[in-house]
Parts: sequence; C-alpha cells; structure tokens
Amino acid sequence: MSAPALREAGRARGGPASRWTRKQVWSQLGAPTDQIGSVNDPRARDECGVRWNEKWIYRDGREIVRIALWHRYDFLGAFRANPDGSFEPEPLPEPAPQ
Repeated sequence: MSAPALREAGRARGGPASRWTRKQVWSQLGAPTDQIGSVNDPRARDECGVRWNEKWIYRDGREIVRIALWHRYDFLGAFRANPDGSFEPEPLPEPAPQ
C-alpha cells in the first residue's frame, strides 16, 4: 500500500495511527512474538508503504498473522497478513484516553 493510501486509511479510522502509544498497542494486540529493530535503531526500512525502524511480529505457531510498525515512538499502523503473504492495514478501535 502506498504512503498516501496508508495516510488516507489512517484518516478513515479517525486520525493518524501515531495517536497510539506503545502501552496502548501492547494492551490492544498483546505482546509481540518477535521484534526487529528498536526505537533507537538508526536504520530505517520500508515495508507496507511506510518507513520504520521497529517491527513487532505476531505469530500463530510459525505463521506471521500480524505486524505492527513503528518509527521511533510513532505508531505507523498494524497490518494483517493475507494468505498470499501480502499485508493490509488492520483498523484498530480508537485508543482509550490515557
């Protein structure tokens, strides 16, 4: 998905994905099975139309079912795995006020 399409998907959900804190995402999605990168990793990667430096991976057994992408402390979105190996944005409910 292109970056403009992802931004539009974020607006359709009621605002930018970055409104989510790490604690809120952890509460909503649970603990990730694996993690690539970190909040302080200077290397950025491109995936799902966004540039990220931290990826939380959620698995069911060995199969990846979801990823959550971050750039520093900004949540870029959750993406559900499709059977063909592609990913699509996964709408999340509005985060609860802190």
